[in-house]
Amino acid sequence: MAGIKEVAERAGLSIATVSRALSGKGNVSAKSRARAQAAAADLGFVPSYQASSLASGRNYNIGIVVPSVHRWYFSSVVEGVSRALLDAGYDLTLYNVTEVSGRRQSVLRDFLLRKRVDAVIAVALALTESEIRQILAVHRPIVGIGGPLHGASTIRIDDYGLSAAATNHLIQLGHTKIAHLTGGSVYEQDFKIPRTRLTGFKGAMATAGLEVRPEWVVTADFTIQGGYATARQLLGSASERPTAVFAASDEMAIGAILAARDFGLRIPEDLSVNGIDGHDLGELFGLTTIDQDPRGQGALAVRLLLEGLDGGAERAAVDTTYPTKFVIRSSTAVPPPAR
Repeated sequence: MAGIKEVAERAGLSIATVSRALSGKGNVSAKSRARAQAAAADLGFVPSYQASSLASGRNYNIGIVVPSVHRWYFSSVVEGVSRALLDAGYDLTLYNVTEVSGRRQSVLRDFLLRKRVDAVIAVALALTESEIRQILAVHRPIVGIGGPLHGASTIRIDDYGLSAAATNHLIQLGHTKIAHLTGGSVYEQDFKIPRTRLTGFKGAMATAGLEVRPEWVVTADFTIQGGYATARQLLGSASERPTAVFAASDEMAIGAILAARDFGLRIPEDLSVNGIDGHDLGELFGLTTIDQDPRGQGALAVRLLLEGLDGGAERAAVDTTYPTKFVIRSSTAVPPPAR
C-alpha cells in the first residue's frame, strides 16, 4: 500500500504539505490541496488518523455540550459547529445534558476530562469557575455560546439591547399598547435570557413613557405551541387587546400569529407581532425579527477553538458580541385606528 511519501512524490509536493492538505490542518493552497487529494486517490492512500494523533498529540475531536438537541436554536448551533469542523477535518462529540439530575456534572467532570476531545464548546450553559478550571487544567480550550464565562472565550448577543430595539420598532410605528411574551423560570437557570429580554422590553417602554401592563406580560415556554396557547389566553380573555406583541423568541411569535388568526385578527392590520432569533420559519410567516444566526455562532466558536489550539494555552480569552441583523417583514405595521 502506498504511503504518504509516494503521494508526495506523485503530487510533486513536500510530505508536510501533503499531510496538511489531506488532514485539513494548516494553510494549504486550493491548488496544492487538489493535487494532494488527486494523488492520494490515484494511489488508494488513506491517512492514518491514529498516527496523526500520536504525532500531533491531538484527537481531532471537539466536544459540544448543549442543554437540548430538539430545540431549533441548539440544533442550529450544532449544525454550524458540525459544518465548520468537517471543513477543518475534525470530528464532533455531542453531549446532551438535558435536565436529568447529575448528567451535566458527569459530562463536565468525567467525559470531557478523559482527554478524548481537544476542546469544548458549551452552549447556553453558565459553567462555574470550578468547572472551567477543571477543563482548562487538562489543557482543553473552552468557548461558550450564550453568555459570559469567566476565564473562557465567549460568543453572545446583546439580549437587552436587541429586546429594546425590537420594542422600539413597534413604538416607532406608533404602538402604545404592547404585550410581551416571555419565558418561564425553567429558562432562567443559566444566563437568564428571558429576564434580560424582559428588562430590555421594559426599559424601552419606560424610555418612551409607556405603561407596561402586568396582564400583558405573559409567560410561555419558547416554543410555537407554548406561544400559541399563551397568546390565545392573552387575546381571548383581555377586555382590551394590545395592538402589538413582542415575543422573546421567534417560535413564540409564530405561535402568537397563529393564535391571532383563530380570533380573526389580521397580521399586521389588527395586530403586529415581532420576535428575536432568525428562525427558519420566520420568512414563511412574514415575521419581523432580529436574526442572531446561530449557525454562524457555531462556526465562529470552531474558529476560536482552532485558533486557541494553534496558539497554545497562553492565548487570551476573548468575549465576542456576535453581530445581528434586524429583518423587517410584513408582520409589523402601524397600529389600527382607535375605535
